[in-house]
Amino acid sequence: MASDRETLLRAAADFLGRRPNATQDEIASAVGVSRATLHRHFAGKPALIAAVEELAITEMAHALEVARLHDDSAVEALRRLITACRPVSPYLALLYSQSQELDVDQTLKGWADIDAEITVLFKRGQRDGEFRPDLTAAWLTEALYSLVAGAAWAIQVGRVAGREFDHMITDLLLHGVLTS
Repeated sequence: MASDRETLLRAAADFLGRRPNATQDEIASAVGVSRATLHRHFAGKPALIAAVEELAITEMAHALEVARLHDDSAVEALRRLITACRPVSPYLALLYSQSQELDVDQTLKGWADIDAEITVLFKRGQRDGEFRPDLTAAWLTEALYSLVAGAAWAIQVGRVAGREFDHMITDLLLHGVLTS
């Protein structure tokens, strides 16, 4: 069962995903707590964003487990990873929009293991001839994050349907924008 802090964090993150420039007062009001209660858990917006990042890292680590990156072909593992990323995608979108609030050194350290596992998947796909070798695996990892965050944002603002999440990301990563 989720703790009160985690429940508050998820509600605040969901609200910030829709209103990234909201004040602490607006966030507190939206999630149904006093500003003092919100402040007791998160001493300011930077602390709240840092907590969202910790949550996103935890959720991405879980997505990696669910995706079983070492099973089957790299393409199939990538498909599973994209599906597993759906729950964390709103948090990634929020973190992209609030990147100025993050401590870059801590951010890089926090994501290092996750980045490494995804990069290994892309390298395996390149080695096995499934993925193009002319783009670095590190770039493909960053592109995956960007597409996941972008899809979450597009869904959230109603530009695309949520049911298209997996297809949009997978198809663009595997086939690009060319018709041939």
